[in-house]
Amino acid sequence: QVQLVESGGGLVQPGGSLRLSCAASGSIFSINGMGWYRQAPGKERELVATITPGGSTNYADSVKGRFTISRDNAKNTVFLQMDRLKPEDTAVYYCNANVRTSWGTFGSNYWGQGTQVTVSA
Repeated sequence: QVQLVESGGGLVQPGGSLRLSCAASGSIFSINGMGWYRQAPGKERELVATITPGGSTNYADSVKGRFTISRDNAKNTVFLQMDRLKPEDTAVYYCNANVRTSWGTFGSNYWGQGTQVTVSA
């Protein structure tokens, strides 16, 4: 009923930048919190950043000051601007959204398909 499609991943040199996008579509009444997670090979999935409908943000210590999360509520889209990238940022990045599909219902979590980010010289 709800789909999240990610884009913007790729290969970048250390110190470079990438901008990830994630657009939600389908049976959407409203979207509550949105966020980004990442998973590197052999490691557990970890929280990167979250953002509320009103724009309140939260970041993992490892990305604070380098990454910026934002959202466009009119387009049901969340972004992750990644600056001063490091090799340890290499991972598959997944977006998440808590979506209400009708009036009077609570939200459910949905996940994007993941997009690869590789930081290497």
